[in-house]
Amino acid sequence: MPTDQQLTLTARWVLPVGVPPLEGGTVTVAGDTIVAVEPRGARAADVDLGNVALLPGLVNAHTHLDLSGLRGQCPPSPDFTGWLRRVIAHRRGTTPEQTQADVRAGIAECLRYGTTLVGDIASGGASWDALAQAPLRAVVFHELLGLSRERAEVACLGMGRWLGELRPSPNLRPGASPHAPYSVRSSLFFTATSWGVPVTTHLAETAAELELLLHRRGPFVAFLREMGVWDPEGLAEDPEHVLRLTNARVPVLYAHGNYLRAEASIPANGTIVYCPRTHAAFGHPPHPFRDFLARGVRVALGTDGLASNPDLDLLAEAHFIHRKYPDFPGAGLLRMATLAGAEALGWDGATGSLTPGKSADLVTVPLPDEDDVDPHRLLFGSAAPVRGVMFRGDWLSPHL
Repeated sequence: MPTDQQLTLTARWVLPVGVPPLEGGTVTVAGDTIVAVEPRGARAADVDLGNVALLPGLVNAHTHLDLSGLRGQCPPSPDFTGWLRRVIAHRRGTTPEQTQADVRAGIAECLRYGTTLVGDIASGGASWDALAQAPLRAVVFHELLGLSRERAEVACLGMGRWLGELRPSPNLRPGASPHAPYSVRSSLFFTATSWGVPVTTHLAETAAELELLLHRRGPFVAFLREMGVWDPEGLAEDPEHVLRLTNARVPVLYAHGNYLRAEASIPANGTIVYCPRTHAAFGHPPHPFRDFLARGVRVALGTDGLASNPDLDLLAEAHFIHRKYPDFPGAGLLRMATLAGAEALGWDGATGSLTPGKSADLVTVPLPDEDDVDPHRLLFGSAAPVRGVMFRGDWLSPHL
């Protein structure tokens, strides 16, 4: 949209996030920026979007776009290391060209489902170029692997080269991802925070991971020996050890956290990223996200990748939570799907809420023909998919 042209949109409900919903409210966009969010009647609308909720672009804080070719190929099972073997075999057997095609397919799916900001973990940071060409924002986390001292040093050198060779993009920021406590040397968690970029890691994802860290036994021992990378001296002591090592100034996202203690000492710079449908598919016990939120810990939503999830539909993750925990506040759920993820990824100054001065990243979702004093119940109680997606003031899909 030209920068000197304004467009005012109205909808049955405007859900700005962070401030109360506006029934019949308006959002005014000039160029790529939101310039006003106002109640009904404050400004004449140019376009009435009808019986929809108008909300910020969704934020998928944890995914693996380079695994998009694995949809349905290795269903989650209680044998987590067996599942990991299938994922590794896929990666080793996939050409760079096919990986890039998978990344592009994953990006297209994210956009179709209304995601305008992603936190993507990629082997070698391989999704950077494809994301740079796409109409969405991202933090691209360069995946780091190396349990032994030598492998950890090689991983650090690779990260340094990648950072030095990146072609800048206004919509992308680099990040570091020490993969997990079973796959990287404990010192690498601290090193990752020294690069001054956002950090993410898989933490307390399975009971087998806890058994490995606490007792140096269990299925991960055979798995790591089979991979030729077993080095018990490199392991963290427990999840709390990882939390201490990553207590730094940079944003740190802890993916999954399925087996974190409810009273775990999450650093002030930390965010738990809950992936509800992946969590359920592996059969884990109830997730402690409500306990963390009650303590003031930030919790965001992610889809994980298509190796464990049927799709990259972030709104479907929120629908899942709403069905499982119908008493959980809808306003909090919407925040987890938008602003919390933007804060976690360091993009909240630009997106994550409908706020004047932020980017015009908008999503419309059809609402049922029902009445409810809480529009969040209408939004999450409906199975309607995202209809329209706007990024930086341009509609990417039909919205009427």
